[in-house]
Amino acid sequence: MTSPKRISRELMAVRVAQELKEGMVVNLGIGMPTLVGNFIPLNGDVVLHAENGAIGYGPFPSKDQEDLNLVNAGGQPVTLLPGGSFVHHADAFAMVRGGHVDTVVLGGFQVSDTGDLANWTTEKSRLGSPGGAVDLAMAAGYVIVMMEHVTREGVSKMVDQCTYPLSGKGCVGLVITDLGVFELTNDGFFMTEIAYGWAPDEVRSLTAGRLTISQKLRRFLS
Repeated sequence: MTSPKRISRELMAVRVAQELKEGMVVNLGIGMPTLVGNFIPLNGDVVLHAENGAIGYGPFPSKDQEDLNLVNAGGQPVTLLPGGSFVHHADAFAMVRGGHVDTVVLGGFQVSDTGDLANWTTEKSRLGSPGGAVDLAMAAGYVIVMMEHVTREGVSKMVDQCTYPLSGKGCVGLVITDLGVFELTNDGFFMTEIAYGWAPDEVRSLTAGRLTISQKLRRFLS
């Protein structure tokens, strides 16, 4: 019997975009979270902020429209929406540290059931450094983590205690993985949405941290 499909990164990005509301200033972390910018309405209601100083940028451009002087913090070409601007790198971080970024979407190596986030490591087998993630995780108003539920080796990334260096302690509010949507509560992870074809007990078996299943559990994006 074949395993049920996991949620694609694009659909995960669509679901994250649903969390972003009018008037928000939002930072999209390097990696998977950058996809979210492709699914935000282009009316300027959500302002995307990047640590490198691009403020008010939009989705990825087509290949023939790329401008290598207009990139996000990960160096990927993006578009600039009407009213967008560029600021100094230091000013971009001042926005973060001053509490002017409402929501940040970050990738993760691990999230604990108390909301701790680990998304960098010094291990030689992985690339990574703290970068701006520590500032973003601890200074943003709300932290969403977008990541795969388990590693390539099948080890849960939803844990009771992080074993990688922490980017932030008790900072995560919501986790969206390729198996579902999980709120952080005093009782650990609280699953509100589940991928099609999966049973709650199957997700529970792949979750190392405390997990409660909503009695009103919905199918993902339903």
